[in-house]
Amino acid sequence: MAEFLGAARRSLDLAQYDFNLGPETREVVAGALRDAAARGVAVRILYNVDHENPIPVPPPPEPDVALIAALGVPSRAIAGVPDLMHHKFVVRDGESVWTGSMNWTDDSWSRQENVLVTVDSPELAEAFTIDFEELWRDGDVERSGFAEPRPVEVDGIRVRPWFTPGFADALTHRIAKKIGHAQKVRICSPVITSAPVLATLAQAIADGKADIAGCVDRTQVDEVLRQWHADGNVTWKVPLLQRVLAGSFSGKNSTPWAPGSLHDFMHAKVVVADDVAFVGSFNLSHSGEKNAENVLEIADAQLADRLGAYVDEVRGRYPPAAIPTRSSREAST
Repeated sequence: MAEFLGAARRSLDLAQYDFNLGPETREVVAGALRDAAARGVAVRILYNVDHENPIPVPPPPEPDVALIAALGVPSRAIAGVPDLMHHKFVVRDGESVWTGSMNWTDDSWSRQENVLVTVDSPELAEAFTIDFEELWRDGDVERSGFAEPRPVEVDGIRVRPWFTPGFADALTHRIAKKIGHAQKVRICSPVITSAPVLATLAQAIADGKADIAGCVDRTQVDEVLRQWHADGNVTWKVPLLQRVLAGSFSGKNSTPWAPGSLHDFMHAKVVVADDVAFVGSFNLSHSGEKNAENVLEIADAQLADRLGAYVDEVRGRYPPAAIPTRSSREAST
């Protein structure tokens, strides 16, 4: 990360949901930002604040505001109420992008599964800059995510950038469509609650014609189920989620979120549908559709195979994620 930041010549725009580091990593990363600013690089930082989420999906951020202020560079706090500034990206010199699922915290780097993407492309960097400027200018998540998802060619590979909430409906339907037509699907997502994706997965698994597997964070799934049963208006999703997780899905029993707790979530966010991969900050969730998120849709068979293998590696670490029916739970108690 310090190497990526240290290569900046003109500008660094950072949009980080959570930025909170221990002494050793702080010195490396914050030092790279200070050094960049000292040599004349224009550094700006967006970060999320002011969100108290009773159901930690995603877990609330704990940004080190003092650290950010001490960098001596322009910064802006985005109030994550009701919807989060959930990005984790950097645009360097208007030419290169760093993005993915990883927050800038020690636990994210050492305790969680995450997927990162770096890409050199002025066209993609421009799309991310448009999204950054929307948030920097307005400070309003709802008015962001309107950079159009125009595909660009990067070394002969078609890459399409997606941003939410502006294009959330189009993104979820795009992912669902790819899943619905695929012969092989691999997914890592802490939760799966987006209606188009959940319904398509349930149908595809019921049809039995595709190889579908993945991994979720079981602790966060349980929190979602508690919320659904308490709400009552979304219990129609429960049998769909049961159908999906009863297939070849595993679940990580992570540490429940609490202030100061270990943050060891299954945090990777990737969908592979045949030769296409979707990678970014976006949980396959209804709340994710309302947050400020980003996803790269990458049409490359080699990368899809590599990411599919990664998903299989992750899901092999944990037990099956199947959840009992409500009646089964009541019977067991």
